[in-house]
Amino acid sequence: RRRGPAMTTICDLPEDVLVELLSLLPARDLLRSCRLVCAQWRDVVDLTTLWKRKCQRRGFYAQNLDRSISDWKIFYLLCNLKRNLIKNSCAEEEFQHWKLDNNDGDKWKIEDLPGPHGRSMPNPRVQKYFVTSFQPCFKSQLITLQKEGYWNQLMDEKRPEIVVKDWYAARFDCGCRYELTVRLLSEDYIVLDEFHPEPVVIEQWNDAAWREISHTFQNYPAGVRYIWFQHGGQDTQFWAGWYGVRVTNSSITIGPLT
Repeated sequence: RRRGPAMTTICDLPEDVLVELLSLLPARDLLRSCRLVCAQWRDVVDLTTLWKRKCQRRGFYAQNLDRSISDWKIFYLLCNLKRNLIKNSCAEEEFQHWKLDNNDGDKWKIEDLPGPHGRSMPNPRVQKYFVTSFQPCFKSQLITLQKEGYWNQLMDEKRPEIVVKDWYAARFDCGCRYELTVRLLSEDYIVLDEFHPEPVVIEQWNDAAWREISHTFQNYPAGVRYIWFQHGGQDTQFWAGWYGVRVTNSSITIGPLT
């Protein structure tokens, strides 16, 4: 009887072919399943070339990054997770996801851009904003990092950049005050780092322009488990209605250090 060719397995494939095949799989499967198959697969999953290939596929790769990236696996995972962690940042879902910490005067309200005596945003996708009244109006969100896919070891060992941005504006015919506080919190809600600039006061008869404020947290202490974001303010003329500061398009993104 003639014997057929010996059965070959996926492990007999040349390494570069195995890299190419495995790089097509989702990162989660690679790390949770494939890496546990055997020593050979573990070594292949840990190869820089595999993660670089995944980055190329997703458009995360650029030639000039080659020297600056120490860990392509972490770089890929961070790029893949990157998105705005603030939910309902442009008031499209009323006040969903926001906690109204102070809701005084005539309370928070949502208006369509450009609004009375206002101007449109540089970003045409933003259609609405939140507006404050004649007494303090503040709202906040608490982001649980683990829930968003950022595991403890990643935050503690890699300390990826945390970039905070917010947009605010006044009405042309009324002065206002704007405040922002962002805190990096531990498991027990202890403040490990904070961005709390001086309140911005805009005078009456201003240009009504939208302004961006931004801050990047780097080299923060280990142990960050939550990010707390709070913004708001009020008008400075104490007029009934909604003449206070307007806010929209808030964002918190976590990205790889490049």
